[in-house]
Amino acid sequence: MDPQVKYLLSLDAIRDRAKIVGEAAKVGKLSHFDVHEEKLGAVAYYVTGVIKRDYGPDRYNEIPPHGRWQHFEVGGQPRIDELLKAWTSEGCDDKELTRRLIDLFFVSVLLDAGAGDHWRYVEPGTDRTYERSEGIAVASLYMFKKGAFSSWQSEQMIVDGKGLEQLTTETLSTGFQISEKNPMLGVSSRAHLLQSLGSSLLANANIFGPSGRPGNIVDHMLATAISPSTLDILTFWDTLQTLLIPIWPQDRTVVNGQAIGDAWPLSTLRTASAATELPNASTADFIQPFHKLTQWLTYSLTVPFQRILNITWTNTTSLTTLPEYRNGGLFVDLGVLSLKETSLARGLKASGGDLPQFAAGDDVVVEWRAMTLVLIDKLYGMVKERMEGVELSMAQLLEAGTWKSGREVAKERRPETKSSPILIESDGTVF
Repeated sequence: MDPQVKYLLSLDAIRDRAKIVGEAAKVGKLSHFDVHEEKLGAVAYYVTGVIKRDYGPDRYNEIPPHGRWQHFEVGGQPRIDELLKAWTSEGCDDKELTRRLIDLFFVSVLLDAGAGDHWRYVEPGTDRTYERSEGIAVASLYMFKKGAFSSWQSEQMIVDGKGLEQLTTETLSTGFQISEKNPMLGVSSRAHLLQSLGSSLLANANIFGPSGRPGNIVDHMLATAISPSTLDILTFWDTLQTLLIPIWPQDRTVVNGQAIGDAWPLSTLRTASAATELPNASTADFIQPFHKLTQWLTYSLTVPFQRILNITWTNTTSLTTLPEYRNGGLFVDLGVLSLKETSLARGLKASGGDLPQFAAGDDVVVEWRAMTLVLIDKLYGMVKERMEGVELSMAQLLEAGTWKSGREVAKERRPETKSSPILIESDGTVF
């Protein structure tokens, strides 16, 4: 693989490049945002308050890592536990239980790229209504149970490559209850993403077997284990990147002929390079990678390994925060980040409303996401200080702290839509 491409696909590159953006912010050299770091303490206070409210004073050990599992149990319904009990009664061992959850989580996470402000899902047979990430989780669960992602007639609750290749936009629309009155962003893009996933699974039969089953990554990872109970997140990451990079839209950033997914040119990196007179700089030096959905998938898939197979993961600190609109919106809503006049005016003109709007690959959005990485790394230390000795992983901070806080602030500020303070034109494959 081309060395520049390999680097930009790595976890190291995400933080390395964001640190450069953070240094530019310190000297007021951002292209689109002003930073009011004196307000970061108020954000730490808010986030710490949410964590203590929900888990204090003696339940901090119950904070789950950020992942898909808990979204399936929205409304206090033990949907995953019910599945596990049913599968166990069928004779599934722990490895097969883990494979099946990986199958489900894989498709559900990749479908979870922002539903928009208006979509809702009514759980079949109930009057329970869900939206956003939780709604997508429950909808994908019901599709999974009906065999929507499987070509195996005798094994409906399994995902395989051919089943995904055959998935249609119409099937996804029906499963997600989409209509003119209940619209979702990027439905056809999501369907195409899963179709491409099916093809990539089948193309990587050495890992996912001849059927292209996502759950077969369990056997692959156990075969590469550091010890019988220890796996390396970096090995897992490389495996996921090998599978997923070919499925993302191919009209995004390309380096040396290779599309590199959720990684985007950023003017701030070019400005910083000019300031330091970086010798022999190339286009690749001005790209900020994020790989948000792959990181979201990584966080989510590690949990079944831990809970069912009692696996310990090493190098988990290599993962970053998830640079998306909840974590990033927290800093805009609480005043740490504010758009510069020119960028704000352009965004308001694009939306025609009260909130600025930009495309997912716009330089404004890329800089916002990079600063989200920078600020949450700073916030992490501040929150841990306020937690007075309570151990808190980044995955727990995201789950119980920043992501939840970003959502709550959005609801307080914009109760009708609960939207981000900066609107993003998403195609259903980024956020």
